Amino acid sequence: MKISQALYIIIFGLIIAGCSDFLSVNPQSELTQEAFPSTQQDALQSTNAVYSTLRSWHYHSGGFPILDIMSDDAHKGSNPDDAANTVGPYDDFTHSTTQDGLDRWWNTLYQGIRRANIVIEKVPSIEMDETLKTRFIAEARFLRGLYYFDLVRAFGGVPLVTSAEPDLKVPRASAEDTFDLIEQDLLFAADNLPLKSEYGADDLGRATQGAAQALLARMYLFQGDFVNAEDYALDVIASDEYDLENEFIDANGPEGEHGVESVFEIGAVANAGQSGNQYANTQGVRGTPNRGWGFNRPSIDLREAFEQDDPRESGTIIELGDVIDGIEIVGDSNTPDEITDGSGNVIEIESYNRKVWIPGISTNTQFGHNRRLIRFADVLLMAAEALNENDSPGQALIHLNRVRERARQGNAGILPDITETNKDALRDIIIHERRVELALEGHRFWDLVRTSKAEEVMGEEGFIPGKHEVLPIPQSEIDLSQGVLTQNDNW
Repeated sequence: MKISQALYIIIFGLIIAGCSDFLSVNPQSELTQEAFPSTQQDALQSTNAVYSTLRSWHYHSGGFPILDIMSDDAHKGSNPDDAANTVGPYDDFTHSTTQDGLDRWWNTLYQGIRRANIVIEKVPSIEMDETLKTRFIAEARFLRGLYYFDLVRAFGGVPLVTSAEPDLKVPRASAEDTFDLIEQDLLFAADNLPLKSEYGADDLGRATQGAAQALLARMYLFQGDFVNAEDYALDVIASDEYDLENEFIDANGPEGEHGVESVFEIGAVANAGQSGNQYANTQGVRGTPNRGWGFNRPSIDLREAFEQDDPRESGTIIELGDVIDGIEIVGDSNTPDEITDGSGNVIEIESYNRKVWIPGISTNTQFGHNRRLIRFADVLLMAAEALNENDSPGQALIHLNRVRERARQGNAGILPDITETNKDALRDIIIHERRVELALEGHRFWDLVRTSKAEEVMGEEGFIPGKHEVLPIPQSEIDLSQGVLTQNDNW
């Protein structure tokens, strides 16, 4: 071999060795899937990331309050033309498999599930405080259960993704298997999360034992398992961690944020950034004052559902001309004050959701609403419903009348105590009480479905039994799965 050839080989070898060393250097300034989370601080950050999904506008049924709009509590709202082709179809059950928002909701829930899976899978191997480690995992499992509960109610059985690196083609599980996973997650959370009172001020908003128990009660109620629903709702009541706010308006208002009635809520600050709540802005008063887009208009049927002089009506519906916190509600000049049908009957009145109201006159301040996902009045009514179904009407009345007592605000002339003990009659009374107490909070549609009253109540609006109990799987997801995902019946 000539000297020049040998020298070339040596130089080439050094270059290759040098490149190899260069390419093998870990990116010190970047987080990688392999290196995160690996410390206690990482575990905290990864757990917080699971909560951050709740801050996404799309977490709230894709952005728009379609669950209220599909129910008899509300209409699309805003002005007649706004989102007429995207949100409007939910109002009369003409939505399709490609309807706006379905894919956003689906994807956001699975984003939250992936973040939860990272905590559940990786945090156990981190050397850190064992008590804190268990709490982080329990928080992640609570949130994964929460996200899957939304998925199964909305879409039926869904793909069960329980790993941070799942197979790319996961078929749909049955609804029963989906509920089994939710139950396992929430039972673990209920056994390992702290009481609300055991958290410090810096941890407001984190999942608690009471939140997990309340969500279990809600899940069992949805499944018709009234024995377990009763047990877990009564556990929350017996914990003495919660109570009703003195004023109904505070149950969802700023004065009651993280208060005695709040079992689980999404914190927000008053700005249009990631820390704000666009869900509230979506429903804020449109026009003057300009607080938002004005979707989710209370229906006339909801107005008529309130008993005479029930203070909850004004605590639920903002009317034109109302003065709230010194601000007069004028409304939107492009929205008719009243909409009539072909016979001249008034079918809609411009009005807004009072429960998302936050003091202020700008759109930014409207973003500061903390949405209550679970509040104590809901727990009391779940207990009442389960006790009645379990043939304990006398005990059911205690919890039902506790809600009505708060609602009457000391006025003995309204909202008298319920004394009915006939099981069927009391069932209807409790469902009605849930409607007026929890209106425009996203419960009504699923209450009608789970109690088999959906066709009776929403049939004239277009609800078709055997189809509209669930939404269609987003067509984009079926296409991406290349046939692995199948569509719901009759869609």
